[in-house]
Amino acid sequence: MERRSLTGWPYYGLALFVFILDRATKAWVVRTLSLGETIPLWPGVFHITAHENAGAAFGLLQGARPLFLFLTVGVVAGLLWMLPQAARRSPFEASAYGLILGGALGNFVDRAATGRVVDFLDVRMIHYPIFNVADSAITVGAGLLAWHFLVRRREAG
Repeated sequence: MERRSLTGWPYYGLALFVFILDRATKAWVVRTLSLGETIPLWPGVFHITAHENAGAAFGLLQGARPLFLFLTVGVVAGLLWMLPQAARRSPFEASAYGLILGGALGNFVDRAATGRVVDFLDVRMIHYPIFNVADSAITVGAGLLAWHFLVRRREAG
């Protein structure tokens, strides 16, 4: 096995990339837009809309900041431990963990600092809740993990 697959460093790099992209885009939104202000990139389909969310995904569990912070610390610790092991098994699995780790850290910083997460990606065509880069990375990572484990289970059995 090559050394890179044993350490997990490329996947920590992916997490860092997601984290930086998330922080940079949120900083731009906060600097550029007032809360509720929107920039229609494709009118009626996709907008950049400044929004804050004190809850979980889709605005669930509003005001549960201590719970979110506690759970996120646990998830991040678990991912830091699991990522090198996943890198030994599958680059695909490790990439999924890297996406989730970067997204979890991005939203954690918002929640720890202000108790709210900055959201801005507004898919109006389907009336989807406003979200951010971290949410996207977590969702894509979770989807990749689900697909990976379903395929692995099917191949094993």
